[in-house]
Parts: sequence; C-alpha cells; structure tokens
Amino acid sequence: MKNYFYITTPIYYVNDKPHIGHAYTTILADVLARYNRNIGRKTFFLTGLDEHGQKVQQAAEENGIDPKKHCDQMAPRFNELWKKLHISNDDFIRTTEERHQKVVKEFLQIVMDNGDIYEAEYEGLYSVSEERFITEKEAESGEFRDIKKLKEKNYFFKMSKYQQDLIEHIESNPNFIQPEHRKNEILGFLRQPLNDLCISRPKSRLSWGIELPFDSDYVTYVWFDALINYITAVGFKEDKDQFDSWWPVSYHLIGKDILTTHAVYWPTMLLSAGIQLPQSIFAHGWWLMGESKMSKSLGNVINPMDLIDDYGVDPVRYYLMREMVLGHDSSFTMESFIQRYNSDLANDFGNLLSRVSTLIKKNYDARIPEPGDYLESDIQIKMKGESLSSQIEILIADMRLNEAIEEIMQYIRTVNKYMEDNAPWKLVKEDKIAAGRVLYIAGEALRLSAVLLSPVMPHRTSILLDALSARDTDISWGKLIPGDILKDHEPLFPRIK
Repeated sequence: MKNYFYITTPIYYVNDKPHIGHAYTTILADVLARYNRNIGRKTFFLTGLDEHGQKVQQAAEENGIDPKKHCDQMAPRFNELWKKLHISNDDFIRTTEERHQKVVKEFLQIVMDNGDIYEAEYEGLYSVSEERFITEKEAESGEFRDIKKLKEKNYFFKMSKYQQDLIEHIESNPNFIQPEHRKNEILGFLRQPLNDLCISRPKSRLSWGIELPFDSDYVTYVWFDALINYITAVGFKEDKDQFDSWWPVSYHLIGKDILTTHAVYWPTMLLSAGIQLPQSIFAHGWWLMGESKMSKSLGNVINPMDLIDDYGVDPVRYYLMREMVLGHDSSFTMESFIQRYNSDLANDFGNLLSRVSTLIKKNYDARIPEPGDYLESDIQIKMKGESLSSQIEILIADMRLNEAIEEIMQYIRTVNKYMEDNAPWKLVKEDKIAAGRVLYIAGEALRLSAVLLSPVMPHRTSILLDALSARDTDISWGKLIPGDILKDHEPLFPRIK
C-alpha cells in the first residue's frame, strides 16, 4: 500500500456560518488523518474555503465593502472553530489565494488546448441560489430559489465527451464512489444523456471570480474553480515530486448534497486534463434533528461551539463519530448525547481509569506495580488487546468508524468485568502481588485503548496517558513500566446530571 495518505474536506462556502455539518466532516477527516499518522503513514490533510461566486459578491455589495475584504472578515470563523475542535489540518486553502488562481488558469488553459472548451449561446433557467443553469424539471421540483430566465453567450466544457469513460472507471473501481448506494445513484445519473457544463459567467453579470485565461470578459464558474483546490494544495504544476507523492487523493470526504459535482464534474475535468482520478469519493449523510434535516431556514442548526463550551471538545467528537453510520443520515438529540456520554465515557472509560489509579495510589505508593506471572484471565485480556489494533485497522479501512469505536469500548467493558471478577480492592488485603498484577493488566489495557481512541479524543486520551506515565504510544502489549509514578488528574469524564 502507498505510504502516503491524502484526505480532503469540501472547501466550505465562506458565507455560511460554521455548523454541525461542517464540524462533522472536518472532525471525520481529522480522525482519519490522525489514525493514519499514528500507524506511520505520511499524511496530508486539507480543508479550506470557497470564496468566489455571486452570493459573495452580493453580500459584499450589501455591506458596502470589497468582496476580498468580506472574505477576509468571514474566514477567521472557520479557523477559530477548527482550532477549538482540535483539527490537525496541514493546509487551509482559500480560493482567493494567488497560488490557487494561478493553478485554475493553468488548468483551464490545458482543457481549452485539449479542445474540450467551446463558446456557445445559451438560453435557459438560472438559479441564483445554486449559481448554475437548471432544467425545467429541476425548477419544478421547488428545491431551487431565485430562478431567472437568462440568454447569454458563455463557454462550455465538453463534459459529455467523458461520460462513457467515467462509467467504465466507476464500474471497474468499486471503491471510487462510496458508499455503494451513492455509486449506484451516480451510475443511474450517467446512464441518462449528460449535458455539457457551462463554465463561465460574463463579467457584466458577475465580476467576482477567476478570469478565464483565454477571454478577459469572463470569469470561471465557481464549481470549476472550487474543485481544483484539491490539486492546488499538493503542488500541481508547481512541484512535480510533491504532487506525484500525494496525488491521487486517498479520500475526498463530502456531504451527499454535493455528490454530483464531485463524482461527475470533477472526474470529467480531470480526465480532460490527463490527471489521475481520486482513489475514493466518500459521501456521508446528514445530521437530522428528529426527522428533519438541519437547515438555517428551519432554525434547527446546532452550533458545535455551544456543545463544546458546555461539555468539552472530545465528548462532542466522540459522539459525532460513534453515532453516525458512515453513508447514512443520523439524528442528533441532547438526550442521546448525554446518554452516550454517561454510559461510554463516564461509566466505562473514565471510571476504569479512576478505579485503577485510585487503587495504585492507595496501595502501591502511586507506582505502577509489577505484573508478575499471568493467569489465564490475564492472558485473555492481553490477547484481546493485542488483536484489537488489527481489527480497528480493518474497520477503519472499510470506513466503519462507529464499529471501530464500539470494538474499543467493548474491550474497555471486558476490562471492567475483569476488574469486577478479580476485585483487586479486596484482593490487595490478602495478596498484594496478585492485586498488583490485576491492576497492571487493567492499566495496560487502558493505555492501549487510549492510544487507539486518541484520533477520536486527542485531548482527553493524552490526559489519561499522562496520568499513567505512559510515554509509549506503541500498540503492542506491555509498555507500561513498573515503578513509574502515576500523576494526579481531574476526573476524565465527570457524569452529566
């Protein structure tokens, strides 16, 4: 397997206020990036902002400021949230940056030189909210706002030319679009006639965009600009060695609402430019409030900042990763959040640390006891711990993160039962060496579990590892050092009343 792991989030539209949908995709990318770093892969994690288009121009005009200044004012909200969410991105790209504008122009020129861009007059319905031309059928669906009838000359990309090539690629690469039902959705779409893509806007109507290199009277369509960010950030046309190392991307993580742009527009653009297609485009579901999609118009968007302020970053990260089956929608309720927090984090994980550290401090001068010779029940805990990392690797490779987390939590529950069965709080009165063995086994199992959960909860697991004086984040068994002194710590996950 290639030892390079490159993962991207969508670039978020600068006019949106960051909400739980943005937070979820970015945390998911962060967990996958941290996991791959932990297992020794060179990792590059990209996120950023889409800053061009009509809505940005209109918002700037309403505020009486330059569009770039408007973007500069909006952008910090995202960076502040990513910092607060412990996001470990390697790059944050903005489509207004010079490096990106340069690559977009080069890309457009390549596609033009390949004979895949032509000029034509077009008359049709245009959705201002979606910033694209739409069909009569789409207009009748009621999903598009602010529809105008437009007739104008524009440039078009010969997307239809690559329709069959894309179908063949999807059919011969089963992981190219995930999950399976999204792949089938795109194949269904591609088995209908595919229109060419209008990729320009006249400056007389829209000036806020990247100018076409072959016609200064036009700017490029915002999606044709935005998608190219994925190759800009890894050195396309700037650093061949860097680009060849990272590309093709391992995963484009996206919400299901932008599947067509990523699974049809983007691959056909790449085919035209002679660039390898992504390894995988993974479309996750939406977070729902009850049965409704979170949306600004319904006023039911959860602000992740509010949850973080009340309960901490890591419990929010844990809940979002544990609750959603990747590829499907998931419902958010405060009741389910509190229940998941109390049962998994307070009762199972945090309580195990509290028990182990309290008993060691009380009976062994806060020093990790010697394990001595293992009994059969100890060997069972050790063997399950040793096999856990390979199980997790398989589940994460299959994008079954919620199951991977549950496997780790099941192991923690097994260790809690081992503690109940051996009752070291009683055993220490009769056989201090035997009780020390039990506490060493439980402590080492905790260390292993914390290392495996660290991509999900980087902050709280680092507190746990520090409390155990666990300097080693190796996932092989036996890295706790007898004689090391435990450190004081606050309760890891205080129960929510």
